[in-house]
Amino acid sequence: MAPFSVDRKDFELVKPSKPTPSDVLSFSTIDNDVNLETISPTIFVCKANNDDSSKTVEPADMIKQALSEALVYYYPLAGRLKRHKHDGRLKLTCNTNGVPFLVAAADCTLSSLSYLDDLNFEIAREFVSTSSPLDDEEVGSSPLILQVTKFSCGGFTIGFGLSHSVSDGFGAAQFFQAMAELSKGKELSVKPVWERERLVGTPIKEPLKVDKASPAKSPYMPSSDILDDCFYVKSESIKRLKESLAKEQMNGRRTLTTFEVLAAFVWRARLRALKLNHDGITTLYFATGLRKVINPPLPEGYYGNAFLTSAVEVTGKELEEKPLSEIANLIKEKKKDVFDNNYIRRTIDALETELVNRQNEKIKATGALMALTDWRNLGLVVDEIGFGWKVVNVTTLQWECFGSVDLCTFLPPPKSDPSMKDAIGILVSLPRQAMSKFKEEMSALN
Repeated sequence: MAPFSVDRKDFELVKPSKPTPSDVLSFSTIDNDVNLETISPTIFVCKANNDDSSKTVEPADMIKQALSEALVYYYPLAGRLKRHKHDGRLKLTCNTNGVPFLVAAADCTLSSLSYLDDLNFEIAREFVSTSSPLDDEEVGSSPLILQVTKFSCGGFTIGFGLSHSVSDGFGAAQFFQAMAELSKGKELSVKPVWERERLVGTPIKEPLKVDKASPAKSPYMPSSDILDDCFYVKSESIKRLKESLAKEQMNGRRTLTTFEVLAAFVWRARLRALKLNHDGITTLYFATGLRKVINPPLPEGYYGNAFLTSAVEVTGKELEEKPLSEIANLIKEKKKDVFDNNYIRRTIDALETELVNRQNEKIKATGALMALTDWRNLGLVVDEIGFGWKVVNVTTLQWECFGSVDLCTFLPPPKSDPSMKDAIGILVSLPRQAMSKFKEEMSALN
């Protein structure tokens, strides 16, 4: 691939197009998890539109206008976010400071970069910003940063850097959809709702039980030499894996989902790649959405974090030696917890207790934990931006959550390769010494 350069203008601040409330907003117990205090980078890739109606419109101007209109509804995103030392809680000051907005131009075509389909991380990072020089530490940080990059072919990318404290994947998709609708001159199909008090817990008076089990250790951790990579698992490979695990079970008594079998496989592959000791504990974290199961239900338009993290714990020996179908069934069983409203409320109360007692600490990567997040529906959010520009790809980069190494993300397949239809991307960050073994494990699956 030929080298290219990106010419960036200075950041400017985009404000709501109409007056909005001045307020200081509080967050839910889940939003306040310090492990979510990071910017999640997402890139929308928009193909050049040959229609004459778009030739007089600059993409950056169109997106800036849509953003300004969206901020009338999503005005907290134009404010500033800060965790206060006196109580350890997040507050969002709605002061309409504005969203940092960067316009850039790349001297290459999108096709020369395969429309970012192959997820070359060094290249993709050129098109999304996760920090702004306009932020002031005293006032707080911007919960949203936008970068629009135009290419020589006429196509462009929209890079969203959105605070995970403010929104989960579902909420982010709602905001992306709102901007797309406004760019086409439409009314919002869903109006945003803040109401974070709905997911605030009550502190538990009795002491929380602390698990004394020793976490598994990797000879490669800690490490500063970390590689990011994305491995695509084709639909035929997933089908074979599911059939194999069905045969392991007595009479194939339970249907295992794609998420369950792939989570089990990747968890074991990481154990082997990181050479985790077999007598230590390894834990799988995964998020389960609450929107449809909590009682009373959350209102449509709620865009805060609405999920609970379930944890499956086994020893390294169990993960290595038990049939993989058994590991997948442990994951299936754990998913059921979130369908119990009492469990949901007890868990939020426990999280609130940790927050009150200042035990809300960032998890440092050790390799013993695998935090799995599922972004496979990311590509279904927006098909078209205003003036007929088609969204041909949506992708995310690894973010600083669970120390990166302990985070694993399931992604939608690249659209440019028909053979990848219904494939799943496995995005991981691992120490250099562990990556070749992980690659070997994933190759065996395909």
